[in-house]
Amino acid sequence: MSGSGRTTARSRVRSSSSEPDADSLQESINRNRSRTKYGSSFPLFSIKVLLAFFAFFIILFLIRHLVNSVSEPHIPRVITPFPAPKIMDLPQFQGEHRESLYWGTYRPHLYLGIRARTPQSLMAGLMWIGVKDGSNHLRHVCRHEDELSAYGWIKHNGRDYGNQVLVDHGMILTTEFLKSKGDGSGYGGDWAVRIDVKIDKSKWNEEIGRGGQLFFYLADEGGNVLDVGRENLNILESSLLASGSRTDIGDWQLHLKSKDDLKLHYSGFHTPHFHNLSDLAEENLASQIRKHAQLQLSDSSDDSPNVLVFQITGGLPFTTDIVFISGIDSESSRVEERINGLTGASLSNELKYKEQAFDEKIEKIFNLAEKVDSESISVGEAAVGSLLGGIGYFYGQSKIALSRTLNNREHVAYLLYWPAELYTAVPCRSIFPRGFLWDEGFHQLLIWRWDIHISLDIIGHWLDLINIDGWIPREQILGAEALSRIPEEYVAQHPTNGNPPTMFLALSGIINALKNNEFNAMDRSEISLFLESAFDRLEAWFQWLNITQSGKQMSSYYWRGRDNKTTLQLNPQTLTSGLDDYPRASHPSEDERHLDLRCWVLLAAECMHSIEKLLNKETKPGKNYGTTAKLLSDHELLNQWHFDDAYGAYFDFGNHTEKVRLIWKKLDAGHNLDARQLVREALERPVLRLVPQIGYVNFFPFMGRLIPSGSWILEKQLELISNRSLLWTDYGLRSLAKTSSLYMKYNTEHEAPYWRGTIWINMNYRVLSALHHYSKEDGPYRDKAKAIYKELRSNLIRNIVRNYQQTGFLWEQYDQIKGNGKGAHPFTGWTSVVVLIMAEAYDTI
Repeated sequence: MSGSGRTTARSRVRSSSSEPDADSLQESINRNRSRTKYGSSFPLFSIKVLLAFFAFFIILFLIRHLVNSVSEPHIPRVITPFPAPKIMDLPQFQGEHRESLYWGTYRPHLYLGIRARTPQSLMAGLMWIGVKDGSNHLRHVCRHEDELSAYGWIKHNGRDYGNQVLVDHGMILTTEFLKSKGDGSGYGGDWAVRIDVKIDKSKWNEEIGRGGQLFFYLADEGGNVLDVGRENLNILESSLLASGSRTDIGDWQLHLKSKDDLKLHYSGFHTPHFHNLSDLAEENLASQIRKHAQLQLSDSSDDSPNVLVFQITGGLPFTTDIVFISGIDSESSRVEERINGLTGASLSNELKYKEQAFDEKIEKIFNLAEKVDSESISVGEAAVGSLLGGIGYFYGQSKIALSRTLNNREHVAYLLYWPAELYTAVPCRSIFPRGFLWDEGFHQLLIWRWDIHISLDIIGHWLDLINIDGWIPREQILGAEALSRIPEEYVAQHPTNGNPPTMFLALSGIINALKNNEFNAMDRSEISLFLESAFDRLEAWFQWLNITQSGKQMSSYYWRGRDNKTTLQLNPQTLTSGLDDYPRASHPSEDERHLDLRCWVLLAAECMHSIEKLLNKETKPGKNYGTTAKLLSDHELLNQWHFDDAYGAYFDFGNHTEKVRLIWKKLDAGHNLDARQLVREALERPVLRLVPQIGYVNFFPFMGRLIPSGSWILEKQLELISNRSLLWTDYGLRSLAKTSSLYMKYNTEHEAPYWRGTIWINMNYRVLSALHHYSKEDGPYRDKAKAIYKELRSNLIRNIVRNYQQTGFLWEQYDQIKGNGKGAHPFTGWTSVVVLIMAEAYDTI
């Protein structure tokens, strides 16, 4: 920019009609010499003045240029936003829509956490004292270590209602959430939480006592001061717990009402940190125990507190209603009337109405009563509720890894993305309570069917994270609360690395529903406007994926990000594929051809082509999505790059040997100490070949329905799927065949097998979708596809329902031997597509 600026300045000087040229300047000097007796003194003075004047402007220009270069530094492309209006600025996401979603249970990493969809929010949360191994523990953040028997939203509509049950070693807490927008309320309306605490006498240790200890808190991220209702809290005298004021919602109050005999204590804190609020409560309680031998908060506060914690103590069982009222500074605030409407019998009636509406909507959308039994329906409801209740709001800056060539200062390892917000579902509240790009596409398969407006809102937030190159960070770790849960080495995102563009799965489903007139006129209009606004971003995303992940051969692709120098991993991971440790070529190289990525790009191209036709857009040069889709769906070309005629299966291609193992190697640890390390050893040189591993990746062409219904290759695919010696189990299809050389093998000394045999529901859903398709296509293998489909669907539903009834959770994955749930739980993410399996809701690709 500076170079062009100087050229422009020079051009202006040369073309100016008022500036003398060399000849005219000399003539003027001679003329002046003839007019004065002092000869050349006067013209020399004029030249000096002219040169000084000219030099002044040059210096001024240079100073201005230097100042601008300091005040407006060059922003690296990787952290430069995509140059287009934000999707979330569309009118359909403003006004009533935005306000209706303002408050919510948007802190999914907590057992109960409430906040607004704004960066500096007033937040609320629940803690309680649970009992484990005879001692007290404060619960707050969802953790496996707490060993709760069950927790999760059994019903949640994603907007204004939720019902959650938490079972903690004999204590049963039910938390119900309700929002209300009435006359006089502030922006976003009011909300209420009902907390019911009971005990399971068969599991409760009476020696611990018969009381329950709850801690409900408010925390203002904006630093606004929170006022305690009164120093000596007594619900018989006043229900007011706290009050305050904010610019977004006006004056507000927090009230507590209960028919039970409850004791209240409080403590106020002033802190800039909001990810460790349970630590503040624990420290205060510990201090009180040391001083007074009492387990109660201090009934005191720091100056100007922005956090208030209220301790609620009662004999078990007890129930309490906590209600938040906003906008009380207006003349028509009707505070007492609104409090009564959100507590007691009025709240009970409203919760009952919302529960019934949720059940009716489940049946209307998924029609489960005709397809599965009542036990399965209840699990299906919990799956929907868990997914919607796990939607969160996050704000912050992603850390973007710098390559060595970009990193001029050794101590700087990353750049910061621009500050951004993200409204998204999360895979798992305990282990993965943040946004994951490839998970979110599967989440939206269910959410768009439930509430198209919430789905478009979420997709829009994700697409607004695209940078100028068309890249989206695959894992979103935004804000202090998210960062506090993750080891530093996993935080930075690599701008060369992609992720499966599963969002195109959801968009394809939405477009097909449009074609089938499944939306009303207003929804059709908003979806079209959304796609029109999103098209340039989707196009940039597709182009980034299509170009940066392309392979050496035409129509071939490979996942960037594999470590080709590691000596510690049995098979270098491919985290970017979403399949982590799934076996690829043993020695990563640019010669690889990854079958799954080829099929993902095809899906994206087909979806882009569909959007183009829907919006009547002209095809741009070099961006013919129809041609790209045709090329990638070419069966002959697919077979040329990936098919093994002898085996009748599709495979990855790369530099590979099967003769690889992990062995212990002695290390010199110094001081005459011996140490060992497990390292990789290749017993033969790798060669370029198809990678002979059978598992999920091999069936991507089948999942994409690329195989002609009359082809013998389809018959081979069905045989491989149903072969009990390979993938088939009574609980679903395992991720890797038992005959694979890496089946259930550790990848390092401590990295247990992940995608090397266990059962994953998202991939089983895609296989079922293809089986359902081929069971309805004319061809010689129609009946075989139908029989396999029926049995696989039954196996999956039966096992997931059994596990939920026995454990209280949906699980990340399922054991292929006994079918037991494994890994992260409650896995509110893609395991929830079991509802679509129950409903037999599969998209036409």
